[in-house]
Amino acid sequence: MTETSASPIGRTEILADLVTPSSVAALGATLDYETPPAQGASLPPLWHWILFRPLVRQSRIGADGHPVKGGFLPDLGLPRRMWAGGRLRFIAPLTVGDAVTRESRIVEVSEKAGRSGKLGFVTVKHEVRTAGTLAIEEEQDIVYREPALPGAAAPTPTKAPSDERWHREIVPDEVLMFRYSALTFNGHRIHYDKPYATRIEGYPNLVVHGPLIATLLMDLVHRNQPQASVLEFTFKAIRPSFAGNALALCGRPSPDGKTIELWAKDHEGWLTMSARATLA
Repeated sequence: MTETSASPIGRTEILADLVTPSSVAALGATLDYETPPAQGASLPPLWHWILFRPLVRQSRIGADGHPVKGGFLPDLGLPRRMWAGGRLRFIAPLTVGDAVTRESRIVEVSEKAGRSGKLGFVTVKHEVRTAGTLAIEEEQDIVYREPALPGAAAPTPTKAPSDERWHREIVPDEVLMFRYSALTFNGHRIHYDKPYATRIEGYPNLVVHGPLIATLLMDLVHRNQPQASVLEFTFKAIRPSFAGNALALCGRPSPDGKTIELWAKDHEGWLTMSARATLA
């Protein structure tokens, strides 16, 4: 269900889904777990991103593989669209087998000029419920950009911290990225169509999904503190990561054990994503 109005602010959408064991097992396999959460087990934080897939008719898909703009998400006249970051509160657990709903509302739309051209920003607030209980509050930031300009200078990169206590290195490849695209029903061609990513969008290779990197950072918490209960999580995409390059997942718990600073850095040591987990 989608409500429309002259202004996109306040526009709402309500979707229903089921936390199916097969989908959870598929994500577990993609994240390289031998045994996924079973029926009735708690869903790990951020795994809800495989739910509420954008089931848009094929005739409503744009040239970039995204649903055409102007439905729930507004059309800002800027063709390139990516997930820039977000803030989440985990209030109650979701469990495998749950029936769930998500109410989404556009809460902010803004535009500004940056060094790379005109930018648009849309913030969407999601509320995920199961059996009428609010389980997750989430704000999602989406950035819109102008078309890629041939020869345009890349933004100045930021050197990543080097004082991590936790470190895990992976090399995102085409299979990992295809599987995650399939799990989330994400048709954005920059993640699996190399000719499109390089010739049309101007990237040097396929782009690793921001939500996948955020999920891997949250997974780093679980691998190092399996019993930790995450109350809040924030993340911000800083720089694209590309297929075939080593990606370091890093973490540094605070001395009091209440927060964990997390970040991802590429094979050149540049910061690609920053995040923070707040624990119970």
